Amino acid sequence: MSGDKAGKGRGSEGGGAKGAREEPWLIRTYSGHSSAAASNALYRQNLARGQTGLSVAFDLPTQTGYDGDHPLAKGEVGKVGVPVGHLGDMRTLFDGLPLDRMNTSMTINATAPWLLALYIALAETQNLPRASLQGTVQNDIIKEYLSRGTYIYPPTPSLKLATDVISFAYRDVPKWNPTNVCSYHLQEAGATPVQELAFALATAIAVLDAVKASGQVPAAEFPQVVGRVSFFVNAGIRMITEICKMRAFVDLWDEITRTRYGVTDEKFRRFRYGVQVNSLGLTEQQPENNVYRILIEMLTVVLSKKARARAVQLPAWNEALGLPRPWDQQWSIRLQQIVAYETDILEFGDIFDGSPVIDAKVEALKAEALAELARIDALGGAIAAVEASYMKQRLVESNSRRLAAIEAGEQTVVGVNRFADSAPSPLVAGDGAGFLAVEDSAEAEQIERLQAWRGARDAKKAQSALDELKRAAKEGRNVMEPSIACAHAGVTTGEWGQALREVYGEYRAPTGVGRAVSAAGGEALKQVRGRVEQVSSRLGRRLKMLVGKPGLDGHSNGAEQIAVRARDAGFEVVYEGIRLTPAQIANAALEEGVHVVGLSILSGGHVALVSEVMARLEALGLGELPVVVGGIIPPEDEAKLKAAGVARVYTPKHYDLNAIMADIVELVDRVFKEAA
Repeated sequence: MSGDKAGKGRGSEGGGAKGAREEPWLIRTYSGHSSAAASNALYRQNLARGQTGLSVAFDLPTQTGYDGDHPLAKGEVGKVGVPVGHLGDMRTLFDGLPLDRMNTSMTINATAPWLLALYIALAETQNLPRASLQGTVQNDIIKEYLSRGTYIYPPTPSLKLATDVISFAYRDVPKWNPTNVCSYHLQEAGATPVQELAFALATAIAVLDAVKASGQVPAAEFPQVVGRVSFFVNAGIRMITEICKMRAFVDLWDEITRTRYGVTDEKFRRFRYGVQVNSLGLTEQQPENNVYRILIEMLTVVLSKKARARAVQLPAWNEALGLPRPWDQQWSIRLQQIVAYETDILEFGDIFDGSPVIDAKVEALKAEALAELARIDALGGAIAAVEASYMKQRLVESNSRRLAAIEAGEQTVVGVNRFADSAPSPLVAGDGAGFLAVEDSAEAEQIERLQAWRGARDAKKAQSALDELKRAAKEGRNVMEPSIACAHAGVTTGEWGQALREVYGEYRAPTGVGRAVSAAGGEALKQVRGRVEQVSSRLGRRLKMLVGKPGLDGHSNGAEQIAVRARDAGFEVVYEGIRLTPAQIANAALEEGVHVVGLSILSGGHVALVSEVMARLEALGLGELPVVVGGIIPPEDEAKLKAAGVARVYTPKHYDLNAIMADIVELVDRVFKEAA
C-alpha cells in the first residue's frame, strides 16, 4: 500500500460540505498462483481492467524460506501464491511492468529482506534507481507467531531483520513502506476489535523501539522512519464497530507517535493503512451471500474520510471454496470501482464528525485498547508477550467464544445457522465448481526451472555471496546489501533462508492451546463428554487424539479450536503446532498411541500431504487408525481423500464443533469394535 495518495488523518480536516472530489484509494486484488509466468499474466489482466496497484501473494515455501524441491515444500508449491525462488522468477513475475511507475505490495514477512532484495536487484538490472521504487513489504513478524505461522527464526533475530529492512529502506528506497503492521490476520485468528487495536499497536511500538535501539537511524531522522510505518487491517461485518475501530486507530497512533516518539510533524503521525476485508466470515454455504458481506465491510473503511483506507483489496466471493478465478477477481475490482466512481462518497467531508454515538464508541475502544496495551507493556512488550504465549492464548480464547456463539445461535451467520434453506447456487454449478484449481504439474515445473537456474549460475559467486551474508548476520550488520548481492549472484530463496537458519536457528512458537480457557459448554458438549467416558471405559484408557498440521500451512485457527474442543470433550489431546512433516505426524501417532488422527490443511496441499501421512501410517502398521481431515477441500478432492482411506472430511460448512466431536467419538468406537 502507499500513503502518498490519500486523504488526511483524522482530526486534520473538518467539515461536511461537498467539495473537490478526492482521488480514490489504490484498488488492488491479492493474487498470485502456480508460477511467475501465470501470475504475470494475471497481473497484466487485472491492471488492464482498472486495478491500480499490485498485491503479490507468495506461496508458502517462498514465505518460509524454502526452495520448491525441499521436502517440506511438497504439495505446497504455487498453491496459495506465486513461487519465487530466485532473480529469474522475479524477472518473469514483473515482465513488462514498469517498476518505476507502479506501486507493489508484497505480503511477505520472515523472508521480507530477501524479497525486497530481489525486487531491488531486478530494478538495478533495468538501470532503475532504488529511489524510484514505490510499494510495501509487510515485514510484520510478530503477528506470524500469533496467527499466520510463516515465521522462521526466533523473535529477537526476526525483529532484527525487520529493523534492518526499515533502516535501509527509509534512506535508499524512501517511497517504500518497509513495514506494514498487520492486524488483519489477528482478526482472522479471532481477535476482538480491542485486541486488534492493542496487539497491532504493541507490535508497532516494539518495531520502532527496536529500530531506535539499533543505532542505525540518527535521532534527527527518526520521525521519517515513523512516517513510513504503515498498517494492514481487517474490516469485519459489524459495521459501526469497525468504523469506530478505524477512527480509534487514527487517534491512538497520533497519540503514540506524538508522546512516545516526540514526532511533531503531523504528516509523519498519520495512520496510513491498507485493508483487506474479512475472509474469516466468508461462508461455503450460500456463497453468493459473500458479495454483500464484502461490500458492507468495504464501506466501513471508505465512508469515514478521516479514517479512510489508502489501499483496498477485496477477497473474492468464493474464497471459502478455493482459489478465485480471474473473473472472480474482476468482480471484486468492479465493486471497488462502482463505490469509487459511481457513488459520491469522495465528494464530501467526514460524515461521522460530531456523532455522539460514534464518538462514544471510539472513546470506549480507545480506553479498552490502552488498558490492554498497559498489560502487554507490563509483560515486557510484544516480544515478551509472544514468548510467554499471552497474546496467542487470548486469541485462542476469543476465537473459541466466537465459534461457541455461532454454534449456540447467539451470533447469526445467514445461510449457516439461520435462514439455511436455499436453492442450489448457480455460481458453483458446472465445470470447475466455481473456483480455480492449480494444476498438479505446477510443482514439478517449478522444481525443473529451479534446478536449471542452479545449474546455469556461477556457483562460486553464489557461495561467496552467501558467505558474506552469514558474516553480516553473525556480526550484527545490516543484511540488506549482502542480500541484494546474493540476489545478483543467483542465490535461491531456500539458500538465503538456510544461511540465516545456520546463524539464528529455528523456532516453534507457543500454540496457546494448553492454557486457553474455552467458551464451550451446554447440553451438547455434556452429551459428547458422556460418550467419551463410555468409549474410554470400554477401551480401558482415555480416548486420545492427535491434531496435526502437515506441510507449511501456518493458519492454525481451526486446528487450535479442534484441539481445545476435543480437550473439553474429555479427549487426551496431542497438538504440537504447525509445520510438521508427514513422517513426524505418523511417528507421533505411533509413539503417543492415539486412537484417531486429525489433520488440518488450508493451503490446498491436502491431497499430496494427507496421502503421504496415510502411506506412512500404513508402513508403521497403523493402517487401520482412523484419520479425519479438515480444511478448504473441494468435493472432488474429498472423494480422492476418502478413496485413500480418510474416514471423515470436514469443511467450513461443518461449523458445529460439538457435532464434529460426537462424530469422531462414534467413528473411533466403531473402528476399535471392528478391530477387537
